[in-house]
Amino acid sequence: MSNRPTWQEQPTLFGLTAKGFVLTLIALAMLYPIYVVVLTSLSTAQAVTEAGGLVTLPTDLSLDAYRELFGGGVVTRAVLVSTGVTVVGTAVSLGLTVLAAYGLSRTDSLFHRPLLFLFLLTFLFTPGMIPSYLLVRELGLIDSYWSLILPSALSAFNLVVMRAFFMNIPGELIDSARIDGAGDFRILWRIVLPMSKGVTAVIGLFYAVGYWNAFFNAVLYINDNSKWPLQLILRQYVQQGMNLVPNTRTYDTAAGALPPNLAIKMAIVVVALIPVLLIYPLVQRHFTKGVIIGAVKG
Repeated sequence: MSNRPTWQEQPTLFGLTAKGFVLTLIALAMLYPIYVVVLTSLSTAQAVTEAGGLVTLPTDLSLDAYRELFGGGVVTRAVLVSTGVTVVGTAVSLGLTVLAAYGLSRTDSLFHRPLLFLFLLTFLFTPGMIPSYLLVRELGLIDSYWSLILPSALSAFNLVVMRAFFMNIPGELIDSARIDGAGDFRILWRIVLPMSKGVTAVIGLFYAVGYWNAFFNAVLYINDNSKWPLQLILRQYVQQGMNLVPNTRTYDTAAGALPPNLAIKMAIVVVALIPVLLIYPLVQRHFTKGVIIGAVKG
């Protein structure tokens, strides 16, 4: 009988098989809805009608839904708006988070405790919808792209995670850099950030996904529909049946019919999913050492 703890025992063949089976079921449960959405977006009106809704077996595939989707220019413009807001917003948010986290990780910095208390206070109290709208309006940001960025530019949770990670960087490195005459910005750029690539990539992903999927700020602050992001276009089309193409546009297919509304809806969902599915694998390997280490230590 071994005296080692259970978690230090070598896994048995049955245990490995059971884990593999369970993980396979979980993966299939997550991939199956994506498969159905993609397949439905590529199906013709006849295939959707025969399936009675969502298509599960490929029969008659077509790109008509995507041609219809991008033909009117509404979705194309919305994709550009969402991309621009995501890129600029992520850069702004990541810059503010890095600067604030580094400053708050230095316990000898000016007003360290009061500022940290203010940031932590936002976990308990958040501004309401009306005060937020009045503030954005008074700043003159209504119908401005900055209204989609500035109200959510800094997340207290991301700040706390990054601050905890920065606090675990050996102080000797920073002290030696100060002796050599380096200032705070040089230390942050040359020492702290290169040692924090994992947590920076994860926090950047959190911000990017948040900006890409956000639509509520656009509902509140954007009145000009030419400035709507993709997620708001998706909401308007799915819930209210908004027309995405001009009524005068002619459409010619082999079947002689427009693609079904369900296929167009699924095509919008696919377009909204693609950036996240492409970016996530690139930073997935940083999650363990980026978020878990940053949150547990310090």
